[in-house]
Amino acid sequence: MRRRDFTVMVAGLALGTTFAAPLRLIGLNGSQATMLKRASLTLTRTTLLTAPIELAGDWGHMLPRAAEQVVERMRHACLDGVRLLSDRQPARLRVDEHTSGQPAIWLHPDGSSMAWIIVDIGERDWSKLAYQFGHELGHVFANSWQADAKPAPPCQWLEEAIVEAFSLRGLGHLAKGWKQNPPFAGDNAFGDAIAEYRQNIIKSYEALADTQGLTRDPAAWFAGHRSEVEIPGLNPFAQAMSLTILTEYEQVPGSIEAIAALNRWPGRSGIPVAKYLERWKDSCAELHASPHLPVRLGELLGIPPGTK
Repeated sequence: MRRRDFTVMVAGLALGTTFAAPLRLIGLNGSQATMLKRASLTLTRTTLLTAPIELAGDWGHMLPRAAEQVVERMRHACLDGVRLLSDRQPARLRVDEHTSGQPAIWLHPDGSSMAWIIVDIGERDWSKLAYQFGHELGHVFANSWQADAKPAPPCQWLEEAIVEAFSLRGLGHLAKGWKQNPPFAGDNAFGDAIAEYRQNIIKSYEALADTQGLTRDPAAWFAGHRSEVEIPGLNPFAQAMSLTILTEYEQVPGSIEAIAALNRWPGRSGIPVAKYLERWKDSCAELHASPHLPVRLGELLGIPPGTK
């Protein structure tokens, strides 16, 4: 088979063409067959943006299709235009509504390739659903969805700040998109409600950042409050830091792709912050992702490259 014929066949895969004949019957040699298989896998690979979403749990009187549309719109608001480079992306997503408890990732040890997100919202509280889902989707983006992804100090706070900023960024895009093209007919004005919901969160975090001294000197803030900062979870210091990270997403849009390189090393968040940032930069290099975010965070926190 000529190279041009092989190229045309690969192009056919990209256009969704189905070939009924087995590879061994259409005149390909072994090398060409391997190339075609690899091309087919690349073209059909499931990503965090394309993985099927299923709803589970108690959604009360909410129409499941309505909740599904909100979740899908938020996923696109968070991930459209972002390079999804992780080698640990789930094959499907489950969004499970609980009537109590905190939003979380359920680390189910069944060996499946499903990321399981838990939310807890009120009746038709679409802003809260989008916000909670966006935060937990950020954890999935950060490779924190498999059974071994247990959060640990001292760096879990930083992942929380990173994914909180990820959700706030997504809410901003969702608000604009909803106002221009709502998922429910005639519901354009709800875009303003989403924007207000987001702004209220940002205002509360701005007050924290100002009170803590983060806005004046991030390095001194980290050094002076380190024992409090490194408490696991979305603590008040992580909440304040999320706005600093949000600024990086807005000023350097490509920086967000570095989230996909998180936690791809032994110890995950349970290693000192200097080593955490170095491992993160190495992981970015492996995935050919922008290292801007870990480099910038090291600068802001006063951690020079190579610090132990």
